[in-house]
Amino acid sequence: MIISSPSSGRAITTTAALTRVLFGEQMEQHHEPWRKLFGTEPFRFREGLSPEERSALSYERLGLVNAALESPVDFAGDVQRLTALHEWVGPVDPGLGTVASIHYNLFLGSFFDHSSGQPGHDLREFAELRRTGTFLCTEAGHGNSASQLETTATYDHAAGEFVLHTPHADARKFMPNTSSTGGAKSAVVAARLIVDGRDRGVFLFLTPLSDEDGRTLPGVEIRRLPQTATAPVDHCITSFDHVRLPREALLESEYGRLTPEGAFVSSIGSPRKRFLKSIGRVTVGKLCMSGYSLGVTRHAVAVAVRHALNRRTAGVTTGGSVPLFAHRSHHTPLLESVASTYAATLLHRAAVRRWVEATEQGQESEQEDSERFTAIAKGWITWQAREVMTECRERCGAQGLFLANGIAGQLAANEGTITAEGDNLVIWVKAAGEMLLGHFTPKQPCDLDPATRDLADTTFLQDLLGDIERIWHQRARRRLRSGPPGDPLNRWNNTVNSALKLVDAHAVRQAGQALLDAAAEATDDEARQQLVLLYRLFALRQVMAHSGDLLADGHLTGGQVRELQDASEGVVAALVPHAETLVAAFAVVEDVLLDHPIARPEGFDEQPVPSWDGTGSAPRRAVAAATPA
Repeated sequence: MIISSPSSGRAITTTAALTRVLFGEQMEQHHEPWRKLFGTEPFRFREGLSPEERSALSYERLGLVNAALESPVDFAGDVQRLTALHEWVGPVDPGLGTVASIHYNLFLGSFFDHSSGQPGHDLREFAELRRTGTFLCTEAGHGNSASQLETTATYDHAAGEFVLHTPHADARKFMPNTSSTGGAKSAVVAARLIVDGRDRGVFLFLTPLSDEDGRTLPGVEIRRLPQTATAPVDHCITSFDHVRLPREALLESEYGRLTPEGAFVSSIGSPRKRFLKSIGRVTVGKLCMSGYSLGVTRHAVAVAVRHALNRRTAGVTTGGSVPLFAHRSHHTPLLESVASTYAATLLHRAAVRRWVEATEQGQESEQEDSERFTAIAKGWITWQAREVMTECRERCGAQGLFLANGIAGQLAANEGTITAEGDNLVIWVKAAGEMLLGHFTPKQPCDLDPATRDLADTTFLQDLLGDIERIWHQRARRRLRSGPPGDPLNRWNNTVNSALKLVDAHAVRQAGQALLDAAAEATDDEARQQLVLLYRLFALRQVMAHSGDLLADGHLTGGQVRELQDASEGVVAALVPHAETLVAAFAVVEDVLLDHPIARPEGFDEQPVPSWDGTGSAPRRAVAAATPA
């Protein structure tokens, strides 16, 4: 088995071309600063910390991130730069990824989105991180049904103030990072605006939670929640007892504001649409969560492939040894993981691009389509991350269980992305309903006889992915029409599983198309050939999983079904020599990789990095060295 090394001239050129495909022209401007920062000493893994200490360290590191930004508020409004941060933070500190996402996207981003609605808020203390921002929307009794939340903000005309109140236990804000860890905090709180006794829908209110010493303010009650299995963050349950807020606490925009006389006006008649506008940063959060999952997935694949290339094991002859990667049983799932990771990365690029274009155009239909595409991509990417990272953890054996080796902890933390900013299943169910009710038209089938087509032809494979999508669309529509009349819930229950298969097939086709487009646009011949091989492996796996349906509907012949395994094996064999080059294109931070004990034979013999003493002094000593000029 011959494996090309990125140290050779040809491989270096191909690696650079593949990196350009994955990260585009934005690599130097948007990604490289975070690669450099997270490779510095303050972000090294620290052994032996408790969850509370890890949480506190994440806030210390948030200061380093903030110091690297020229304008944190402008950064929060730049979706491409914001998602780039998320792609690099996870491998070094999942907790930092969480608190940074909340502070920059959900908190500061909400102000950025509402900046045209009223005179600007003074955000200096948040931009300078003298206060950390958090976001309170979900309630104990209302998770994904957040539009029904019950926290109220009643306008007091006489005082010119709002009264923020939690009416009962189910209305307490669930899981925000509101504890004293990290110092003084403020929140944007989603609450029902009550004016003159009328419920005007859900809006956001700037609410201080604690003073400069981290002490909870009067009327605010914060209780720590039990430890989660994901990133160590100070999750809490938070409630308000008639907390008075000034008039300017309301984040206003054209879809909802108060006149100087205290009358409510809005350009949107639907309270639900006003709610969705108010929490619009959650959609950007889906792009952030997807980016986070991509970063930890690429890192896990890099760790697992490097380990498989370096670790030797028994061959097929007595006394001989070969790299783990030499075994087909070992390298097949890893190469399939590489193909899925390329496809997921390029799907994310397409989702970000569509979101930016839709936002710039300002057309409501385009924005709704982009939001649906973002939700579908978020679900598929974060679920793929779980699958790929689980495979990588297993391929590293017992080594994969150590937190210091950069997979096990990130795999657990990725569970948070599956739930955050819209639980995957819930947002896919919503997308499924919309796709069935007129917001999706399947591709027309190809009229060529499948017997005349070749499984090596990428156009044929992409047509088959479209056929899978159309099959599930037809089944879901049929089940919807045949459901029991007069019983909407049972009618939808009769449909939903087929509809979810449609959403998955749609995501797969879009991911495959993104990978195929990248191959067509690659300027380096070798890079193009490798991308085509990755596409073929990715598509063949999907076709194999649906071969029965494709055969039954006449899209594949019996002979082609029998050939699928041989075709897949052939692609795997062709990719083996290029594995290291393909993974090197992920541009994973080398200093972080080498810090993992699994990367070094002597890794477990070295003295561990001293545990943090909880004072913050260790991270702060390194601030000057780590902060870019």
